[in-house]
Amino acid sequence: MAPIISVQSLEKTYDDGFQALKTVSLDIEEGEVFALLGPNGAGKTTLISTICGLVRPTAGTITVGGHDAQTDYRAARKLIGLVPQEMPTAPFEKVIDTVAFSRGLFGLPANPGLIEQILKDLTLWDKRDNTIMALSGGMKRRLLVAKALAHEPTILFLDEPTAGVDVELRHDMWRLVEQLKERGVTIILTTHYIEEAEEMADRVAVINKGEIILVENKSDLMQKLGRKEMTLALQETLVAVPETLATYGLVLSEDGRALTYTYDTQGERTGITALLTDLAKSGIRFQDLHTTQSSLEDIFVDLVKKG
Repeated sequence: MAPIISVQSLEKTYDDGFQALKTVSLDIEEGEVFALLGPNGAGKTTLISTICGLVRPTAGTITVGGHDAQTDYRAARKLIGLVPQEMPTAPFEKVIDTVAFSRGLFGLPANPGLIEQILKDLTLWDKRDNTIMALSGGMKRRLLVAKALAHEPTILFLDEPTAGVDVELRHDMWRLVEQLKERGVTIILTTHYIEEAEEMADRVAVINKGEIILVENKSDLMQKLGRKEMTLALQETLVAVPETLATYGLVLSEDGRALTYTYDTQGERTGITALLTDLAKSGIRFQDLHTTQSSLEDIFVDLVKKG
């Protein structure tokens, strides 16, 4: 099956000479939740804005649902719902009217039942007759999502959807993404909140300085690049790590009561057996141990540093 979005050799250089995208190639499969991670200025917003037709690329091709996003713009754009970080809206317009108007922009007939369901899903139905200026910041963010869904897109872009919102709204957004995924909607998410990608994404791409560093299934990425830490609770306080154990890279806690050993989960040998043997030879005894797996955030930070 062909990818629902295919980006090939995409470049974007602005008039001031800044190259925001450098030969980006990317395929996104139908029905997946795809997370695009990267630091500020990495090119996340430029990339999705280019796919959505808001920014004209300098070079490269984009197809959306089999339609060329430049030569068949209307057909491609009709498949896409975009939730930007911010969108200017008419402050005196009613909530229900602005959502219905968004549907009309795509030449679709009125569907009051659908608009009602969207507003209810986003906890906006009780605010339907309120003016936009009367909404809180969190409600305005929900309204942006409602406007993006009004024309029933099969692809939804969420650009930093929960930046600066409360935890309740963030979790509501996660639930909405799950519901949309169950309906077969393809979702592309850009975020600074690593836990969002870890919670929702099927695949993760890391972009830095306008280049895609890596694209992986989330589970494969964490398995391939993940590290584990083994922490040993010591029976007696240790002043310093003996020189004989220097090759293990052990980290001694400030109180001298714990040693932490970091190892590669994909290595042929973890070194744990040798470490425990050498600890015993050094007269270091421990009373307990536990291991922790590195998070997606740890992996992301490492990748960006290398990039």
